[in-house]
Amino acid sequence: MKLLPEMAKIKYRVKAYLTKHPHLRNSDNRLIATIWKQDILHSRNLFLTSANEFLSLYADGKLTNAETIRRVRQKIQEENPDLRGTVNEARQEQGEEVRKQI
Repeated sequence: MKLLPEMAKIKYRVKAYLTKHPHLRNSDNRLIATIWKQDILHSRNLFLTSANEFLSLYADGKLTNAETIRRVRQKIQEENPDLRGTVNEARQEQGEEVRKQI
């Protein structure tokens, strides 16, 4: 089954980026863009890739699925609190305050 090794590879990549680049912990868009950049660099020159070529790569499924990246990031941060961003802390504090008011 090809799916499991592929998911393990994505999980490894996402965890490596979250560990090495803390600024990616707070933004799925930045994380996805970083992974897509690497996907493109493996097959072509990033700076010579047009928007049309990018859209073709995306449409053909040659870039890592954005929703998969987001879900993997979410699971990794659930299992590894040290890889959570500062946005998560603020959200938790805000949720606790709302619970107290109710």
